[in-house]
Order: sequence, then structure tokens, then C-alpha cells
Amino acid sequence: MVNQNAARGVVLSAIALCFGLTALRYPIGSFAHAGAGLFPLIISSLLLLIGLLTLVKAWFEPATPLHFAWRNIGIILLALVAFVVAAKVASMILGIVLLVMIASLAATSYSWKRVLATSVALVAIALAFQMLLGLNLQVI
Repeated sequence: MVNQNAARGVVLSAIALCFGLTALRYPIGSFAHAGAGLFPLIISSLLLLIGLLTLVKAWFEPATPLHFAWRNIGIILLALVAFVVAAKVASMILGIVLLVMIASLAATSYSWKRVLATSVALVAIALAFQMLLGLNLQVI
């Protein structure tokens, strides 16, 4: 039997190592003058720490069997595809709303209030990234 917690730690650590090693190809710089690789290296280091802590925690907890919820995986993939198509065809706002609406179907309970609140928050974050940080996002 594969332990779900151990598998989670291994996957998180592997993802962190992939991104961390890729970040080393870019200039790191310093905290005063950050290079392109500094932020991904910091985030991947934190993710690696979480993955290793999850692995250590898995040693001390009873094993839980690993199972896949294929329906939920399909729903999340469908939500991502709907986001990309809607963002390309119409607008990113529609894509965000569709992403949240479809992805929330994978939850154990559906709440239109939670979907609305999450959509509004994500649209506000996207607008803040566009206006305050000057990112080239086609939100509106």
C-alpha cells in the first residue's frame, strides 16, 4: 500500500527540485538587486521544506491508502481548459469566473456565495497585478 502522505511529500519535493534547479540557470542576484532566479529559488526552497516536513510527518502517522478521485481530476482539468479558452476568446474575467465555477464542482459542497466571493477576489487580484504591477494581462 502506498502511503498518501509520503507520496504527497515526494511529489512536492520533486516539483520543488525541478523548479529550484531550473531557477539556478538564471542570475540570482541579491535581495537588494534581485535576479530573475531569486524568487523562483526562494519559493521552490519553501516548497521543498514543506515536502520534506510532509515526508517526516508521514513516518510518524498511520499510513493512509493512496486513491485518486478521477472525477475531481477531470473537473479541475476541464476548469483549466475553460479558463484558457474563455480568456483567449472573451476576457480573463469570464475565464476566472468559469474556472472557479467549474472547479468548485470538485468540492464536497457547492456554494454559489463562495464561488462569487472567490471570483471577485481573483478578479481583483488580476486587476491589481495589471494596474499596480504593470503586468501585461488582458483582464478587461
